[in-house]
Amino acid sequence: MPASILPISNPFERYKHIVVEGPIGVGKTSLARKLAERFNAEQVLELPEENPFLERFYRDGRRYALPTQLFFLFQRVNQLRELAQRDLFSRPVVGDFLIEKDQLFASLTLDNDELKLYRNILEHLRPQVPAPDLVIYLQATAERLENRVRRRGLPMESSITGSYLEGLSDAYSRFFYQYEAAPLLIINTEHLNPIDREADFDMLIRQILELKGRRSFFNVAQGLLKDS
Repeated sequence: MPASILPISNPFERYKHIVVEGPIGVGKTSLARKLAERFNAEQVLELPEENPFLERFYRDGRRYALPTQLFFLFQRVNQLRELAQRDLFSRPVVGDFLIEKDQLFASLTLDNDELKLYRNILEHLRPQVPAPDLVIYLQATAERLENRVRRRGLPMESSITGSYLEGLSDAYSRFFYQYEAAPLLIINTEHLNPIDREADFDMLIRQILELKGRRSFFNVAQGLLKDS
């Protein structure tokens, strides 16, 4: 049997609910799906195609920012609410979004009054949403994100600009710098491709299994897992 597909321990034996996060184009949904398929976990994924405002937001962000954000907020709360009712013997879950990350987009797109309204609604809904057992945050440069977005060629993303992705990437970095709700593994994806390279995927799984602290950073170029 090739080394890249040798049996490997199941990270869901330690973490029942894993979330993969990161900015648009970083590969979070692809990784979440691969984790679910490999370890037979349930998928709780973003459903942007169901948001009737999203395509209009990309064309006219100022006009459609608030309804776009509110639709996503209610959609995601509904998706996650039932997880709070599960027992310890339920099927493990992997997702590609945190409810808190909605504020990143809201802070970039809403004016002050809209943002205040949005945050009030979020605070009323937040207690219904459980925190994950582990968050995997994928990092990439804005240039790499833009290349990936252009390569996948989704019509609704055609108007996304490099400057928007750069601002979003910076917002993610600030958010996760302060994130403490769950253990966090930060992965630099510059030289890591866990979707297309099985050896890289197995390497990532091993980093999960070796976690010790509440916050860890892995950069394959340095071959280093730092815990804090």
